[in-house]
Amino acid sequence: MGKGALTRQAVLEHATAVASQVGLEGLTIGRLAEDLDLSKSGLFAHFRSKEALQVQVLAFAIERFVDVVLRPALTAPRGEPRVRALFERWFDWPRVGAGSAGCIFVALAVELDDRPGPARDRLVESQKDWLEFLANSFRIGIEEGHFRADADPEQFAHDLYGIMLAHHHAWRLLGDPRARERAHHAFEALLAGARANAPRPAGAARH
Repeated sequence: MGKGALTRQAVLEHATAVASQVGLEGLTIGRLAEDLDLSKSGLFAHFRSKEALQVQVLAFAIERFVDVVLRPALTAPRGEPRVRALFERWFDWPRVGAGSAGCIFVALAVELDDRPGPARDRLVESQKDWLEFLANSFRIGIEEGHFRADADPEQFAHDLYGIMLAHHHAWRLLGDPRARERAHHAFEALLAGARANAPRPAGAARH
């Protein structure tokens, strides 16, 4: 990796941590130049505009998420073991993904939910891809006989995402000392209700 690539890597790592704390609007080329003792002109040569910087920071965070969460989890056996691995890796993501600054995707979802533009479009695309990845991992678990044949993979992904969002809120904002315990309890309950030997919920629609 050349000097320019190393500089860009260092800038994006720092920028991701900053964006996790202050959002993309608080992220500027001037701030990064000051933080990293670099010239504004040098940073402008890398990113050209604030908007380009924002999109590249988001792309960098997505790549890191793939490296920290998805790739390691894919080494687990198909079905429930892989779903568990995804949960555990995802659970640790906010602590390791951006210097313990929390989950950048949660922070940006609040910031960008009503702000159209390239950064929002990329965030929406990434989150839809992640939900589909979770649903497909659960779908494979149905094929493996681990989960009920009538279970709804998209609903499972939705409910699992809700557990993680609730945990992030309880941990980061409320400082609940039992946040991690509660999230694991909710996850185990979600799995128990989805297993092949679990009774079908009353009134549940077939899919």
